Amino acid sequence: MGTSASLLLVLFAAIVLIVFLIMKVRLHAFITLIVSCFFVGIATGMPLAKIGGSIEAGMASTLGFLATILGLGTILGKMLEVSGGAERLARTMIEAMGKQKAGWAMMFVGFIAGIPVFFQVGFVLLIPLVFSLAIETGLSVVAIGIPMAVSLITVHCILPPHPAAMAIAASLKADIGKTIMYGIIVGLPAAIIAGPLWANLLDKKFKFQLPEHLKKAERTLDEKLPKFGITLFTILLPLLIMVSKTIIDMTFPKDASFMPFVAFIGNPITALLISTFVAYYTLGLARGFGMGQILSFTDQCFGPVAGILLVIGAGGAFNKVLIDSGLGTEIAKVLTALSLNPIVMAWLVAVVMRFSVGSATVAMMTAVGIVMPVLSAYPGLDPAIIAVAVGAGAISFSHVNDSGFWIVKEFFGLSVTDMFKTYTAATCIASVVALIGSLILSKVM
Repeated sequence: MGTSASLLLVLFAAIVLIVFLIMKVRLHAFITLIVSCFFVGIATGMPLAKIGGSIEAGMASTLGFLATILGLGTILGKMLEVSGGAERLARTMIEAMGKQKAGWAMMFVGFIAGIPVFFQVGFVLLIPLVFSLAIETGLSVVAIGIPMAVSLITVHCILPPHPAAMAIAASLKADIGKTIMYGIIVGLPAAIIAGPLWANLLDKKFKFQLPEHLKKAERTLDEKLPKFGITLFTILLPLLIMVSKTIIDMTFPKDASFMPFVAFIGNPITALLISTFVAYYTLGLARGFGMGQILSFTDQCFGPVAGILLVIGAGGAFNKVLIDSGLGTEIAKVLTALSLNPIVMAWLVAVVMRFSVGSATVAMMTAVGIVMPVLSAYPGLDPAIIAVAVGAGAISFSHVNDSGFWIVKEFFGLSVTDMFKTYTAATCIASVVALIGSLILSKVM
């Protein structure tokens, strides 16, 4: 198959197949993406012997780097959970900002605590604090919980070392430090506008009784929680190391004698390994846990992330098959001919995929495969901005095909209609604000 029209028809059919298998057949995203790889390969006339090799190469190139990052990152998240660090962050910020600003406090807590944990894990970890605050302040669960949930999904999509954000940054060969800086610059305003500002508009309308079984039975004593400063430092340490490496790269000549050492320390794997050992001490040994307990916590981390790893790897395989089949070249021609701003293009493709398949991770990995071939036509464009734009698109349209949508719905006790008015609307607002931020960044950086 060689004509442009027929190749693009294959792409359209592959996207429809992904949506159908996930939504109607209820097939796991990993299996769906692998099936789609074979479909694209066969439909475009790739030699059958090469399809398997292309899938293998795509999986290997994606996971070779990410498996280590993901493993170390989940340890950080687990130590934050078992130490009470998340509760410490929330309590300190609420004391500083006041109970009536609880929505703002939970937005910042979600933004920080969400760095090392998945959306679902972060949500379940922080939701007892939301209920406790609702009881203490008289504010609605929506006013406090929406800012927390929106900040978690924003960080999940655009801020490395989150797996999907790290995966697209690596696929685009974007500087990780820059991607982190851009993600914070773009993501924080998005979380603020779609979080506390939007939730405040909704607060008077939405008042709900808290389910008795979800209320936190008793308040943890202050002395049983880690200190705020050391908790914040531990969670932000990998970001500080990677961003410092980028700043040094931009400040000093490339041939300076210390640059190899800076590159070594600033490598995401090194940065996260250092941070893991720091967390073992500050949130583990210093909190009275023994090495046997810390080993148990570490073991508990890895099982739940296996599925995420496989989905990300399958997304990388899908990207590789698109390129090897020749579809990437045709996609580049068509999208370039549309004369769309490449940032808007990256965002829009991610939005469409997020709306269609529900999973932000699948949306991001698929969008990168579609957009990546176009970027050669824009040699001056920073790939870190494209990485943030793809993540911004994936924030949007959390609705009935997204597992996160149902988690938020059940914990908040909202109807589907009210979820559309509150959380789905909030994700769309955050996505648009992040797109605008990405466009502004592209002009000034």
